[in-house]
Amino acid sequence: MLKEVLAAAVGVLGIGVLFNVRGKNLLLSAIGGGIGWLVYKIFVGLNMSIIPALFLASICISAYSEICARKFKTPVTVFLIGSLIPLVPGGAMYYTMYAAVQGYSQKTWDMILTTLGSAAIIAFGVVVVSTFIKIIKFIKTKGSSKI
Repeated sequence: MLKEVLAAAVGVLGIGVLFNVRGKNLLLSAIGGGIGWLVYKIFVGLNMSIIPALFLASICISAYSEICARKFKTPVTVFLIGSLIPLVPGGAMYYTMYAAVQGYSQKTWDMILTTLGSAAIIAFGVVVVSTFIKIIKFIKTKGSSKI
């Protein structure tokens, strides 16, 4: 599993270079990708389904990205986009197209649902953390003056 986590981090480094992420932000983004993949593999290893494992991993990545963004005064997307790359269901997309080309209609629909579900749950994890952070920020600033 350590090799996979390192491979995920190195993959995020490569994506970060393509997106012109520099210096410590590049390293922190790679660490985020490694953390996300580690969380995903731990939950899949505990016989959890792929969808909830992706949700928990995307929550961890999103929280990590929010923390790094606040600490280093950088936009959240600098850390978030690259760190989510290892979770993107690229293999599922490939197998969906493969099943479609081979003419396996039932397998194609199963893979479409799995792929779309995976992508949607990753996005939902990001939205949950982002919304939670916005609520906390509102309570700290405007909400406390109304109490």
